[in-house]
Amino acid sequence: MRILFPAAPGYGLMLPLVPLVWAARAAGHEVLVATTAHMAKVAAWAGAPVVDVFPGRDIGEDLVGGPPEPVPGSDPAPGTDPAPGADPGPGPGAGPGAGTDDGVPEGYWELARAMRPFDLFTLAMTRGTIDAGRDFGADLVVHCSDHQAGRLAALALGVPALEVGNRVSWSMRDPDIRETARHNHRMGIVPDDNPVVLRLREELGLGDREPVLLGRVDPRAPSLGGLEHEEPDPRDGVPWLPMRYVPYNGGGVLPDWALRAPGRPRICLTLGTVAPLLPGGAEALRLLVEALAGLDAEVVLADDETDLSALGPLPGNLIPAGFVPLSGILRDCDLVVHHGGSGTTATALHYGVPQLVVPSGADNELCARRVVDRGVGLAVAPQELDAAGIAEAAGRLLADASFRHAADEVRREMAGQPTPAAVIDRIAAAMAV
Repeated sequence: MRILFPAAPGYGLMLPLVPLVWAARAAGHEVLVATTAHMAKVAAWAGAPVVDVFPGRDIGEDLVGGPPEPVPGSDPAPGTDPAPGADPGPGPGAGPGAGTDDGVPEGYWELARAMRPFDLFTLAMTRGTIDAGRDFGADLVVHCSDHQAGRLAALALGVPALEVGNRVSWSMRDPDIRETARHNHRMGIVPDDNPVVLRLREELGLGDREPVLLGRVDPRAPSLGGLEHEEPDPRDGVPWLPMRYVPYNGGGVLPDWALRAPGRPRICLTLGTVAPLLPGGAEALRLLVEALAGLDAEVVLADDETDLSALGPLPGNLIPAGFVPLSGILRDCDLVVHHGGSGTTATALHYGVPQLVVPSGADNELCARRVVDRGVGLAVAPQELDAAGIAEAAGRLLADASFRHAADEVRREMAGQPTPAAVIDRIAAAMAV
């Protein structure tokens, strides 16, 4: 069987698919990852064949940097100067199939400037994903719930799909999330009545048809909202499948200290791949480093994005590790302090490590809420961030064994769930019927 894995261009959006890609290849299926920007290289480093479905530009760079400056004396490129107060989506008559002078679909820069990443991914990646799937001869599409390009590709290709939840913070099983998240453009849900989706459906001749879904995956532990057993969706009867979250955070050569148990508590400090690049990211990291400096603990800073010289003199208990895969170091950590990214949260749960979450945006607050409600950690709101409060919370998490006990309970829950390989076999069996 040939399986197409469309993936949005973000670490937290693509990496959760990698264990399913591995499982499919190990089972003898042909796989192809359809993504773009830096994730094309990341998917290739993970061992997968990859196609870049939007090779002309780097979407991530465009989201941060905005449209290119026009050449002096020239007219601005179409779509780069919307009227004040205009809707950030493509304007009337400016369909996704139309282009601008700089080679991007009409409406691209409006969405980038409005910081609507998931609308932008849908607009930019859908056609290339369909082309890749057609050339590949895909029999099945496996895509995440937050990637409409994958959903539309399955429909256009006329092949069945498996929808995969890639968050521990929320799932499309959650009734409150389905309605709330559709109004938050940073959450990831691009609803079917979104203007970009409607226009793509019209131009691609898809009408109001829906793809044939063989299942939906919820990768959360049961006590964090997940499933103990397979169950049908009450809306359409499509089966929801439980699946163990298997962390993939990239590969790397581990330093010697990572393979040795520390002589005192070890804390992993990370703000992920996005938060350090946002305004205030370096200042937040500086404050966290300062707060943890007074603890009798070894602090491993997993950060390859921040200019550490901006933090001033580094404390003696800090190990600046650069990029290091969390799955290579969390085994021996007593605490992880992080921004609330879904992948970081889930990896800590996989290893049974208590967490201190300082949410920075997107669905980070939902992750923080899950952590606190389950008793596996604490959270500090950004507006309440101060060194003394962080130090107190970290000290409490290291001293109070109840957090470690709760985290270990979740770890054992996750270990008992079906593996990605079992899910691939389940779907392959359904395809064979």
